[in-house]
Amino acid sequence: MLSAKAWDWQTNATCESSVDMELVLHYSLIPSFAIILVLSFLERRMSRSQIDGKLHLLNGRFGIVIPLDFVGTFSNRWSFGIAFGATANKVMFLFSEGYLPLRVPKWAQAIVLLIGATEVGLSYFPFFACLSTEFQITGSVLGFFYTFTWFVITITNIVQCPHGQVMGDYEKIIFYWPSLFCLVFLLGRFALMFVKGLRVHLKMDVSDQENHFLEVHQAQHVKRLVRKSPERQAQKSWFQRKVYEWDPCFQFPGRMIGTSALALICLYIFIVIEFFIYKEVSKELKILDQKFEELVDSSNGSEVLVSTVLQLKEFINVIQGVWIFTTFAASLTCVSYIFHILACYRKHMKRLWAGKKHFLPLRSHEPASSQSVQQRNGADSQPHCSPDLTITSTSTLRLRHTPTPALLAASLAGLGYSSHTAPAAIARYSGWQIAYILWGYLIIHVMQCLFGVMIMYSFVLPIQHGQGLEMAKGLAIGILTVGIATGLMILQIKIAARFFLQPKILPDDKQKPLALNNRKAFHNFNYFLFFYNVLLGLGACLFRLLCSVLLGTWLIARIDRTIMQKGYEAADMGFNTWVGMIFMDHYHTNPTLLSFCHILLAEKKLHKSTKYYLFNNIAEPRVSTRARTRWLLLYTLLNNPKLTELRKPNVQSGASAAPQNPCV
Repeated sequence: MLSAKAWDWQTNATCESSVDMELVLHYSLIPSFAIILVLSFLERRMSRSQIDGKLHLLNGRFGIVIPLDFVGTFSNRWSFGIAFGATANKVMFLFSEGYLPLRVPKWAQAIVLLIGATEVGLSYFPFFACLSTEFQITGSVLGFFYTFTWFVITITNIVQCPHGQVMGDYEKIIFYWPSLFCLVFLLGRFALMFVKGLRVHLKMDVSDQENHFLEVHQAQHVKRLVRKSPERQAQKSWFQRKVYEWDPCFQFPGRMIGTSALALICLYIFIVIEFFIYKEVSKELKILDQKFEELVDSSNGSEVLVSTVLQLKEFINVIQGVWIFTTFAASLTCVSYIFHILACYRKHMKRLWAGKKHFLPLRSHEPASSQSVQQRNGADSQPHCSPDLTITSTSTLRLRHTPTPALLAASLAGLGYSSHTAPAAIARYSGWQIAYILWGYLIIHVMQCLFGVMIMYSFVLPIQHGQGLEMAKGLAIGILTVGIATGLMILQIKIAARFFLQPKILPDDKQKPLALNNRKAFHNFNYFLFFYNVLLGLGACLFRLLCSVLLGTWLIARIDRTIMQKGYEAADMGFNTWVGMIFMDHYHTNPTLLSFCHILLAEKKLHKSTKYYLFNNIAEPRVSTRARTRWLLLYTLLNNPKLTELRKPNVQSGASAAPQNPCV
């Protein structure tokens, strides 16, 4: 990638800017830390510590500030996406490994890059923290002034010196306009937040910033599942039938929206850099072309030299034309991948919600030993029961602790993925997705350019040189050869099915049984075709290699699909990250689980709202908890016989004995 000097956008030969963006990044940590401290002071901690007892003024303050909930954020999704877009220039700077705050040996550059990435993250931390804070007035004011400061500094840097060393005229405008657009959007968003917060503070409006345990679209999804009569489907438009059909009961989390927005802007910057590099290379090729002409003039018309020079000039023209054409093709491919990955995310999440895992490798279906988080230590008559739920009747549940999605995720961790890799997958996904898109664009572009050159030399140039007839003859011979080989393969299958398989057992059978007939003829058939199949297998092997290369390069940017062979999916770290990410979202944003928790909380709140909820009903007969639980278990199994197959057998008394633990 580009070096640090190539990314130096501060000075060039004609102008000099008074703004040093790298120095501004360093000094921006001071107001960033100040904003974090203010928001942390307003945030209250869930649990008190010993220091709160000594410092009464602290009163549980200085809680942890969350910039963005990467698991279940559905509010302000587009604002977070635009905030990610504002960081695009620095992300590309890190991607090029051009930002090294410390000069260290090469073996320690990975650590320095981590320090640089942390510095960039702290510099842009206030954007996200001010958007996600519950204190709208304070967050909007701090966020507005911090964003306005970055906007003024960026505009000053562009106005004082709009040109650069790498791309020349208007370099900074071309690079910085997406970030400027994002900063302007954030200014408007913070202004709107301030107005809304002020209206709520003056009691002119109702706050809509409450942390809803169950989102509206999730509740609508569950209602659609339990609806008895099917919903009437409205007539779909052409876009819905052919391109994309949106679902009002599904929303993408803020992580997916932010990743897609940042990937689009970074891809734009990457394509612009590549285009200007292409222009510089084209200038060098023109100089080389002029030298070739001078060499031809000085050689007194040597036919061999003239022919060679003409072929080189033709090759240069072909490369330039194909590179420009494939730039658009590769760009459209990667842009379509970004949106297609969103569609695949929705499809995979819906499949997981429905309990379908056939689209995942087998190793992701079974839980690891580390997932057995339901077991408890110590003597307990019901060692596998959840400590937070106790069944009291066939229609109600009594809560000893407040349920959370994490609790149900732990209780359902046996559904399939390693519990210690999924959180890391959430942390890795966004960064890896952007890197895969950028590197995938470059690899796809190079491969498309190579295939374009092959097509030009195979079909286009022979026609231009008047060799179309010879090209057509060679193409016809090649097609005929492949057709004969394919026909012989099909003929082998037809002969084997016609003469070497016994007739159908029943007339209605679709296929013949796998039972040999005419065995002696079958053995002679195999013997004489053995030597020919050796040669035919060589072509099949090359075709297999070609298909693997084409599919591997074409799908290199797709993190949602593995390019490894079946059984080797574990070597694809990108796909493992995708699987861990969707399982993490499945456990923590499953609408059915969240609806269940919502019902439990509503039941508990309604139970506490009664006047005599603390008194026990003395008229109720005393029955042991174990007997009541077993009776409810029997009642459940009678109404749901299929659940019997899913019960875990008792290890101590053998698989055939009934389990003693009623909660298993």
